[in-house]
Amino acid sequence: MIDVAQIRAARALLNISQMELATAASVHVATVRRLEAAAVLRGNVESLAKIEVALVNLGVEFLPPEPGKGPGVRLRAQL
Repeated sequence: MIDVAQIRAARALLNISQMELATAASVHVATVRRLEAAAVLRGNVESLAKIEVALVNLGVEFLPPEPGKGPGVRLRAQL
């Protein structure tokens, strides 16, 4: 499961608004706002999954933590 910082970073990389992410994920914009404002990821598992799938479909790749590093996010290469 992704974390709050990854959601914020992914949205910033894509240069999309909270409303655009909410629309892409079929969730309410308040859900995105609450998630991004939280210190710890909490929320409906279905909503979190929708947001993760939407970000992946928009071109983001989530990176798992590595030794000495936290989780990350990057844009997928455009072919």
